[in-house]
Amino acid sequence: MENTKIIAVAGKGGVGKTSISATIVKLLVKAYPDKKILAIDADPAVGLSTALGIDVKMTIDDIRKEIVATVEGGDTKTAIELLGDARYKIFDALVETDGYAFIAVGRPETAGCYCKINSYLKEVISLLSSEFDYVVIDGEAGIEQINRRVMEKVTHLILITDPSKKGCQVINTIKGVADDLVMYEKIGAVINRIPDESVLPYIDTNGIPVLSAIMNDSNLAVFDMQGKNVFNLPDDTNIVSGVQKALKNMEIL
Repeated sequence: MENTKIIAVAGKGGVGKTSISATIVKLLVKAYPDKKILAIDADPAVGLSTALGIDVKMTIDDIRKEIVATVEGGDTKTAIELLGDARYKIFDALVETDGYAFIAVGRPETAGCYCKINSYLKEVISLLSSEFDYVVIDGEAGIEQINRRVMEKVTHLILITDPSKKGCQVINTIKGVADDLVMYEKIGAVINRIPDESVLPYIDTNGIPVLSAIMNDSNLAVFDMQGKNVFNLPDDTNIVSGVQKALKNMEIL
């Protein structure tokens, strides 16, 4: 797709990035039933699959390991053949589900950097993403990994923080890294897990535009405990209405 919108979600650990990423997928699927949507779980903890209720059988890292094993086994395949293998195998890792497709990156690189293979995979992910209208990436804490492991270009960068000073510092650090490493068109912050409105005046995002502020959501906590996925969350819950507001402010919806 020529105008693929790539939405990357980043922030420090424990601020609700994965629930928000899953809610973004839910809202896109509902708003654009005729569009092709891809969710990429780029967090080694593979939490997005749980939030979306998907059973992951194979990750991109599993494919990388297979190709590494081939190379180490003395197979002298050319770069073109390796890229072909990776492209072919990536479809095995792609899970097609109602209204969207899903793929997990898997564990981060282990010892021994196979930079060549990582760059093939990044190329394959870019090729794959170009087949979709919307790509949602749930990143691990920080953003270097989006640049290093997934893709260099995102169109919309959504930074998630809680009301804490630490959370706000982390999103500023991520923005600094993104300004250097990642090409993005729009950036904004979502303040999540706000205990009550009295704390709002004290939250300082250091100039990053605030897309929405989401109050604590007991519904979400119950859903988490029951292991239910966010697709079942009612539209009037704080997280769904808060994420919807953020996407409208970014002109995604």
